Amino acid sequence: MTLAQQSNKKHDHTNQRPIFGRNASSAYKDLVWAVGTAKDTTVGIEEQTTQTLAALDNLLQEQGSHRSQIASAQVYLTNMANKSAMDRIWCDWLGDDPQHWPQRVCIGVDLHGDMLIEISVTAVRLED
Repeated sequence: MTLAQQSNKKHDHTNQRPIFGRNASSAYKDLVWAVGTAKDTTVGIEEQTTQTLAALDNLLQEQGSHRSQIASAQVYLTNMANKSAMDRIWCDWLGDDPQHWPQRVCIGVDLHGDMLIEISVTAVRLED
């Protein structure tokens, strides 16, 4: 049985653009993996970052987790000059408590179409 099959949650990824060949999120035992992208890629980096983080909030919640439970994050940017704008929104999203700051890496990449950012996270499920 695959990880995707073991996840017993059905997903309504209404805030997520479909990317064929992969799940937007999956979970196994206490671990959650999620990939967020912006639904509207006609907007700039600030709005795409905001939409991407909102998508991650939804995906993590569906899998029984929360942004405060993110252990690691990989931020993929098509233009590293956008990193400072993304950082401001990222830091506002995470909050001021360093205990909730995950390990993070930012990588310059080519993404599909007009996508400027994609964020992949690994998180821990909240205790029941």
